[in-house]
Order: sequence, then structure tokens, then C-alpha cells
Amino acid sequence: MTSNSPVSVIAIDDHPAILSGVEAWCAASRRPITVVATGNSVRDAWTAPGSTADVVILDLQLKEGGPAFGGLRRLVDEGRQVVVYSMRDDEATAVNCLDLGAATFLTKNEGRDHLVEATLAAADERPYMPPALAGALGTNARADRPRLSLREENVLIEWFQSESKELVAQRLNISVRTVNSYLDRVRIKYANVGRPARTKASLVARAIQDGLVDVEDL
Repeated sequence: MTSNSPVSVIAIDDHPAILSGVEAWCAASRRPITVVATGNSVRDAWTAPGSTADVVILDLQLKEGGPAFGGLRRLVDEGRQVVVYSMRDDEATAVNCLDLGAATFLTKNEGRDHLVEATLAAADERPYMPPALAGALGTNARADRPRLSLREENVLIEWFQSESKELVAQRLNISVRTVNSYLDRVRIKYANVGRPARTKASLVARAIQDGLVDVEDL
């Protein structure tokens, strides 16, 4: 998706006032964002008229049950871009959502200031780090950091700061295939220490946790 393309959204939340707020903020975006459907169940992400929307804004704690981790995993496995928008603000929940493949994790206290930008970043497949998530990751010191080569670190950081792997390849004077090879190696190393990182957002989280990159650099 180009940086100026319109974005379609389906919002899942069981509080009408929250859905109204999401619709109002999206309508006021400088770049067109259309809430094509809303729902109060994760199932609506598949069954509502907007089930093919570019981005799913998902409340994690719905009345239908406990945290919707299973629904989040299923959405990600089907290639959906998901912004988790939750009342929960604990580190474990935020990191778990990124591990499952969420594009980002946003608390409802941050919605007015960050939901639109988080949605646009998800549509463009760019990492986005709102303050609460940055704080959670910044305090999560890990002893099980994998040993990455300097070249692997360089490729990883360039990818975080670029819009595409093609740009990374141009900047580092290597092929896109080589970029993918380095990123695959990094993912394997994280998986081998029990910290899988399937998506770009989860790799960003790992890199911040391990001090490879600062939030300010993203």
C-alpha cells in the first residue's frame, strides 16, 4: 500500500462509545480512513461486511470471554493487519500480542493521540511504537539474548527504518534475497532461545528489549 492510499478498517469492541470514538478519529484523519464495519465479537472480523478491510482494530477483552489471543492469532495467520486496542496495559499482555503477530499494541488511554497513526502504520506494514508499549519493552531486560552478527544487526536496524526490503538492499548494496536470508537467520536465532518473532512488529520488540535499537530511532 502506498503512503497516500485510502485505508479501510473494521473495529471490534463491545462498547459503543469506544466504537464511536474510533470512527470519529478515523474520519478526521488527514489520510482517508474509512471504518467499513464494526462489531462486538472477534467473529465479526470474518463475517461483517468489512471482513476484507486493510486493518482490524481489536479490543482484546470482549464480553464473550477472556483475552482474545486465539482470535488475534487466527487473524494474523490469515494475513490480517491487527492493531490491538485494549484497556490492559501490562507488559506481559503487550509482548504476547506482538509475539502473536499484532502490528502494534495500544492502550485505550492513548487512543486519541495514537490510534490513527497506529492504523496507518499497520496498513503500510510499518512498525509503530506508542508510549505505553515503548515503556513496557524498555523495562523488559532479557538475559536470553541471541548472539547476532554485526551484519545481522545492521540489516535488522535498516529494515526497521525502511519502508521495504528493496530499500534495505539498495542502502546496503546487497540483494533482496540476501536481506531475506539475514532476517531469516535472526528469526531462527530468536526461536532457538525461545523468543519467536514471526512478524516485523515482534522483531522490533525483541530488538528494543535487547538494546539493539532505541525507540527514538524508529
